[in-house]
Amino acid sequence: MRKALDLLYDAAAWAAAFFMVGILAMVLASVVGRLAGFNLRGSDAYAGYCMAAVSFLALAHTLKRGDHIRVTVFLDRFGPRVRHALELWCHGVGAFFCAALAVFSVRLAWQSHAFNDVSQGNDATPLWIPQLAMAAGAIVLAVAMADDLVLAARGRKRDAPKDAGAPAAIE
Repeated sequence: MRKALDLLYDAAAWAAAFFMVGILAMVLASVVGRLAGFNLRGSDAYAGYCMAAVSFLALAHTLKRGDHIRVTVFLDRFGPRVRHALELWCHGVGAFFCAALAVFSVRLAWQSHAFNDVSQGNDATPLWIPQLAMAAGAIVLAVAMADDLVLAARGRKRDAPKDAGAPAAIE
């Protein structure tokens, strides 16, 4: 099960990287278009869609690598039993809110599809298409938070892999 979850988090990170390249492509196309004397309609909207996709799809991978900012000044004041209880509470609340985000993100994409909601720009993109990346990222984040909750309940801490040159996380 651990390998499947890690594969899910890595797949979401690779999808985020793909959309990051999409941002670059849209910006470059817009710049080249201006230099060549034509307007590439919708390029800034598509860059925005790619940016939203990057933001949501990278959340779970960032969480599992331990790169989210975590302030432990408050938790460090307590003994191991109270600290464990507080960590369980924090993970439970986090999992609840991530699950709510996932449910409402999926609902938003579904309603945009049902109502044929389109962007207001010249491109008239059906909004459920870019909202799918947001919903997928929120679902993967909810799974990652539930995974962390289960690990915390079992009393295990997952060793987050760190890159050799990466800056240390703020703890």
